[in-house]
Amino acid sequence: MTSPQSDEQAPSADQGRFAELGLAPRLCSAVLAAGYDTPTPIQLQSIPHVLKGRDLLGCAQTGTGKTAAFALPILQRLTPPQGTPGRRRPPPILRALVLAPTRELAAQIGASFGKYGQGSKLRHSVIFGGVGKNPQIGALRRGLDIVVATPGRLLDLMNDGYVDLSAVDHLVLDEADRMLDMGFIRDVRRIVREIPRERQTLLFSATMPTAIRDLSRTLLRDPKHVAVDPISSTVEPISQAVYFVEKTEKTDLLLQILADKSIDIDRALVFTRTKHGANRLSTKLERAGVRAAAIHGNKSQGARERALKSFKDGELRCLVATDIAARGIDIKELSHVVNFDLPNEPESYVHRVGRTGRAGLAGAAISFCATDERPYLRSIERLTARQLDRVNGDPEGGRRPSRQPARSAAPRNGTPQPRQGNRDPRHGSGQRSEGGTGGRRRRRRR
Repeated sequence: MTSPQSDEQAPSADQGRFAELGLAPRLCSAVLAAGYDTPTPIQLQSIPHVLKGRDLLGCAQTGTGKTAAFALPILQRLTPPQGTPGRRRPPPILRALVLAPTRELAAQIGASFGKYGQGSKLRHSVIFGGVGKNPQIGALRRGLDIVVATPGRLLDLMNDGYVDLSAVDHLVLDEADRMLDMGFIRDVRRIVREIPRERQTLLFSATMPTAIRDLSRTLLRDPKHVAVDPISSTVEPISQAVYFVEKTEKTDLLLQILADKSIDIDRALVFTRTKHGANRLSTKLERAGVRAAAIHGNKSQGARERALKSFKDGELRCLVATDIAARGIDIKELSHVVNFDLPNEPESYVHRVGRTGRAGLAGAAISFCATDERPYLRSIERLTARQLDRVNGDPEGGRRPSRQPARSAAPRNGTPQPRQGNRDPRHGSGQRSEGGTGGRRRRRRR
C-alpha cells in the first residue's frame, strides 16, 4: 500500500473520481492505494450527503461498498484542520460510534477505518465480545475518536463506566435488519439514549421490514433515502441451481459435488440453519477427507478468526456457517455458495448468494431442497422473480427441464447432473415413487 498523499496535493486523474464526491485528496489517495478507483453506486449516492451532515437511510446488500460510503466521509468530518507547526493535538474524544451485529463485521469495519484513515492521526478501536475486556478498556482510557462495536459488549463497558458517549456526533447503525433478527434492537435503543440528540445518524440495512422503518423514524431527522441493488435481486454473473434431495442424503450429495472435477470448487461457503448442524456437517466433511471448519456464534472469537483466516488462505476448502456468523465475511474470490439448508427467510437467500460473484466475477450458488423446504424455495423464487435451475427435475411439476442447464456455465460454476437410472427422489431424480417401500408400509398399517 502506498502512502497517502497530503491534503495539499492536487488529486490525480484516478483520484478525481472520488474527489468529485467532495473527498479530500488524502482520502482519495488512501482509496486508490486500497485498489479502488471508481465509486460504487451506494458511495456515489451516500458520500455527498454524509459530507454535508445529513442523516441517511440506506438500503444496500453486503458487498456493495457501503462501509466506505460512511467511513470515508466520517473520517473527513472528524479530521481536525491542520494546526501550526509544533502545536499538539488535544487528547481524542469519542465522536463517532458504529454499531454492527457481529464480531466479524465489526472487525471488517474497523479494518476499513484503519486502511482509509492511515496518516490521519485519528484513533479508532473495535469492541466486541468473546475476547478479554482489558485491551478494550485500555484503548478507551487512552482516548479514541472512533469506536466500532457490537451492542452487547459496548453495553457491558458502558455499565462498568468505561464508555462516555456524551460527545458522539456521528452514529452509524450497520446491518440494522440483522441486529433486529438477533434481538439487539432493545440494546441499540439503550445505547442511543446516551448519545446527544444533536448528531448525524446513518442507518444501513439490506432489507426494510416495518420494525426497521419504525426504528429509523425515531432515530433519524429528515434523512436522505438511498437504495441500490434491491434485496429481491441477485447478482447476474451467479449461476443458481437447486437439487431436490431428502435430508438424510444431503451430506452424500455435497461430497459428490465436491468430488466432481468438472465443477472445480475451489472454496465453498456452506450454510446451515443451526449451529449444531454446522458442527455436525464440518465433522462429517473432515472425516470424509475434506478440509472444513464451522463458524457460528458459539465459537470463541479466536476460533472464528483462525477458521476464517484458514479459509481465506486456501487451507480450508469448506467453511460451514450460520447466517449470523457469516455477516461480515468478505472473500472476493469465493467460487461457490452452498445452501445445505434453505433459509426460512427468502431475504437471507439473497444475502448468502451475494457472497459469491463479487466485483463482477463469476460465481455459483447451489441449493439443497428437502421435502419440507419446498415452501422456502417457492418464497425465494417469488422474491427474486427467478426460477432456480432444476438440476434433477421438479418433484412438484414433473421432470421440467431447467431454463439454463447447469453445465452450460463455465466449469467452475457448473453443477453435477443426477446419476442415471436413479428414480428414487431421495437419490435425486425428483420423481415420485408410488410403488416404493414407503407405499408398502402405508398399506401394511392400513
